[in-house]
Amino acid sequence: MKAEIGRFDRSLLDQDFYRVSIDSRQTVQGDLFFAFSQPDYRRNCFNGDFADSTVYVPSAFERGAVAAVVRPDRFQEHKAILNAFSERLIFVEDVIYALQLLAKGVYEEWGKRVVGITGSAGKTTAKEITARVLSSAGFSVLSNEKNYNNNIGHPLTVLRLLKENFHDVAVLEMAMSTPHNEIARLCRITPPDVAVVLNVLPVHIEHLGSIENIAKAKAEIVEGMKSGGVAVLNADDERVSQMRRLSKGDVLTFGIEKKADVSAEDVISKGFEGTNFKLVTPKGKIEVLLPLGGRHNIMNALAASAVALVFGLSLEQIATGLSKVTAVSQRGEVLRFKEGFIVINDSYNSNPDSLISMVKTLVENATKSNRKIVVAGEMLELGDAAKQVHYETGAKIASAGINLLIGVRNLAEELVKGAKDAGLENAIFVEDSEKAAELLLEEIRQSDAVLIKGSRGVRMEKIVEKLLERFSLD
Repeated sequence: MKAEIGRFDRSLLDQDFYRVSIDSRQTVQGDLFFAFSQPDYRRNCFNGDFADSTVYVPSAFERGAVAAVVRPDRFQEHKAILNAFSERLIFVEDVIYALQLLAKGVYEEWGKRVVGITGSAGKTTAKEITARVLSSAGFSVLSNEKNYNNNIGHPLTVLRLLKENFHDVAVLEMAMSTPHNEIARLCRITPPDVAVVLNVLPVHIEHLGSIENIAKAKAEIVEGMKSGGVAVLNADDERVSQMRRLSKGDVLTFGIEKKADVSAEDVISKGFEGTNFKLVTPKGKIEVLLPLGGRHNIMNALAASAVALVFGLSLEQIATGLSKVTAVSQRGEVLRFKEGFIVINDSYNSNPDSLISMVKTLVENATKSNRKIVVAGEMLELGDAAKQVHYETGAKIASAGINLLIGVRNLAEELVKGAKDAGLENAIFVEDSEKAAELLLEEIRQSDAVLIKGSRGVRMEKIVEKLLERFSLD
């Protein structure tokens, strides 16, 4: 039979499906398979070269897919292996966009409230805290898994509603890394009822060009919110605070340094056990024990508290929810080893501001008996100033009061140089995370407190894996 583009078995329209798949290896009976290819990735802001999933359509059908979504040009290219399935193929010009449109339709049918969260740092932790607070008060919450926060991950998260339409609210982080209006695209799929902006930092500046452009990109979440919604904005970040003029509804601010609707007073560090503070809101004040350390996590908790107020939670419900939060894997996760040392695993990503923030968290939470070690990987996507930024960040690390710095890969050599020039003699550069792991395994001893942090491409998690292979958690 000769295949015709656009011809398919009309009975497909009568079939129910409750899952979508983009990986033939994970396809199960009844899935709708989306076959992405390079033109789809390019159109949807993804840099790099990607495999053409069209060649895996036969495999998806073998595993039980009911239909597959493919591009006509890719069908023609792979006609020899796809011809037999032609009546089970749905042809579209952009497969990723088709996935997004499907997600938009599923969201609209579900029709409940969405909390959108963006920021240069802290999105995942703020999302998890917000979801925990709302769920502890009885809400069923849909939220992103892993790093499903981009033009593919976001619609995949929303499409879980095909099977999980019982959720009361969706708490979704929205990310961007290019100047191509990525957050605006996500907002067209699920316009937020509550739009949260955590901060604007020089992250992805290599692609965005300036921090002003980063601010404009983050502001898309406020521009894309629903009319009558609520913008939850960081009062301590001037660029975020200025976004209030874009709000299509009310504004709730959070902060520590500047006047804000939701703030923290009487902050007391409990070391690596967490932080005590008084939560101050328009409803009154309440004591909170947050099981996470660091000022950045207080800010995340304040943002989550502001969202909780929008949803009508009482102060007691908010405090209870905050007391139950836990660190997200590889994002400030505190690992206590039986051998007597502590490791802060913040290996998922890094930028200059978040690195310094975590160094301060290490120093503030460590005791006098702790030797403070920072294992810092190269920071990526910093643009033309990357070398100078690494040098200056190294100097700041040295002034924070640590005992040993291990810089990992390429520009981390400038990090080490900056630290040494600022007076930290014990600063060492190594070429990659494997060598960093070897060095740390030789160096580490009882009562050490260690921070491990670096950009995703440096694979700093390998260091943590080696520690876990050699030592046991308490």
